[in-house]
Amino acid sequence: LSVTKKTAADGKRQEIIVLDSKRSNAINIGLTVLPPPRTIKIAILNFDEYALNKEGIEKILTMIPTEEEKQKIQEAQLANPEVPLGSAEQFLLTLSSISELSARLHLWAFKMDYETTEKEVAEPLLDLKEGIDQLENNKTLGFILSTLLAIGNFLNGTNAKAFELSYLEKVPEVKDTVHKQSLLHHVCTMVVENFPDSSDLYSEIGAITRSAKVDFDQLQDNLCQMERRCKASWDHLKAIAKHEMKPVLKQRMSELLKDCAERIIILKIVHRRIINRFHSFLLFMGHPPYAIREVNINKFCRIISEFALEYRTTRERVLQQKQKRANHRERNKTRGKMITDSGKFSGSSPAAPSQPQGLSYAEDAAEHENMKAVLKTSSPALEDATPMLGVCTRSRASRGSTSSWTMGTEESPSVPDDAADEIMDRIVKSATQVPSQRVVPRERKRSRANRKSLRRTLKSGLTPEEARALGLVGTSELQL
Repeated sequence: LSVTKKTAADGKRQEIIVLDSKRSNAINIGLTVLPPPRTIKIAILNFDEYALNKEGIEKILTMIPTEEEKQKIQEAQLANPEVPLGSAEQFLLTLSSISELSARLHLWAFKMDYETTEKEVAEPLLDLKEGIDQLENNKTLGFILSTLLAIGNFLNGTNAKAFELSYLEKVPEVKDTVHKQSLLHHVCTMVVENFPDSSDLYSEIGAITRSAKVDFDQLQDNLCQMERRCKASWDHLKAIAKHEMKPVLKQRMSELLKDCAERIIILKIVHRRIINRFHSFLLFMGHPPYAIREVNINKFCRIISEFALEYRTTRERVLQQKQKRANHRERNKTRGKMITDSGKFSGSSPAAPSQPQGLSYAEDAAEHENMKAVLKTSSPALEDATPMLGVCTRSRASRGSTSSWTMGTEESPSVPDDAADEIMDRIVKSATQVPSQRVVPRERKRSRANRKSLRRTLKSGLTPEEARALGLVGTSELQL
């Protein structure tokens, strides 16, 4: 027996180290995340989930002492009763004092794992059942498969009744030789045109998408493992009952295991029925009976899910192109027309949509009607008095004065004064209502800097040589 007496860091205390350094370090590291050893013992005996969680149970399962380690620690303690054991040795000695430690820990671990394990088995089975119902009742999938089969028969010149669903993986990769569009694009175009009530398919098969991520072979193994662990737990409970165990705790654990066993039996029945239903669905889809059991559920769901995702993406692109073409046709209808010619910019009144509305228009219309009435009433008199009318002249008294019209009334005494005055008033009113804004040309300012008047220069006097140089000899300016 190799026993090491290790001195503590303070130099006052010694510990007995029996385990090797690797084993001792692993136990000491595990103790940092566990409760005190005395608390652990009480929790294991009473199956106290509040004192010890699932991770703690799994950690303790890796620390269970062997018979050899237990014997070495006990011998070292008897040989050196005055020297305390190390922390790892003391912990293993505490665990070894618990009767049926391994059976208690495995039973407790099964109790805590069962709910999670059952959920991991039941939910994928439910998704597969829902996915089968979704595919059976999905009209869009029927439209797509029938269209794809018709295209294949037309291109190949055959009259096939069905095709393998594995071909759906190749549909996005097959392209035509003219426009380089995929076969899936043409299928989407035909489905959208011929079946307007079709959907994008992917949003309606969510259960199949979830089932594509599940390994059903592993699920079956997990179900079998649950059954094995339940049977082993019954054996553990029988072994624990031989030692000290509270009757209430024994009754509670017995009822738990009985309930788990019944639920596992039901899960196995559900699993078998759903797998059989999947095989029936494959027959419904046209699979040959001899190849049904060879179909992998995960692969089948993955093919359908990936194809549905590709179909949704292509369908959105086809609908966008269709909307663009519709908008282009709508724009071509109004190309070359004024914006006011379209119905959107017409008046809101249904009775007279083309007439402009407003107060100013009403006033102008009333004035126009009054002018027409005046002209009609005065036209006979004007026709009779036409030979005697004088010439209308315009006199301007001075610059800037207002123009005035004078009528030679003395030459046409037969014209009614009131009608002529009314006409003249309206003419003047219409002319002065909107005064014309005459643009006065701005006078250009000329720079007079550094300019000298020749007249002033001549007055100041020039010499004869300067006058001859300027060519002013003999001119009147020079004489002056």
